[in-house]
Amino acid sequence: MSTMSHSLVRPAVRPAVAQPRAVRSGAAGVRLTRRGRAVVLLAAVAVMLAVVVFWSAGSVASPESGAAEATTVVTVGTGQTLWGIAADLAADGDVRSTMREIERLNALESSMLVAGQRLRVPQG
Repeated sequence: MSTMSHSLVRPAVRPAVAQPRAVRSGAAGVRLTRRGRAVVLLAAVAVMLAVVVFWSAGSVASPESGAAEATTVVTVGTGQTLWGIAADLAADGDVRSTMREIERLNALESSMLVAGQRLRVPQG
């Protein structure tokens, strides 16, 4: 018989590599309960509502001078135009600025008037 030598080859043992820990979302492992999530949601909604109210407070329509403007009501007759009404009211002779003022007071989109229409006009 022949002599055979068998050598057992063992696989190299690798050193254990430390696995990285799972990164938690949130700050230092803080977990919210259902009630906690509801509180956070309500607080966020309250903050957003406060911002909307604060932001929209400046858009309240008010006269520029702070006092109510003196106006009278005029009923438009047949054949009357906005130019004619403004010409009758323009104290300083500036008919166009009076027309713009009447359009602003009545929120008119155009200068077209209808007989019987009631208009607020500046007094004076």
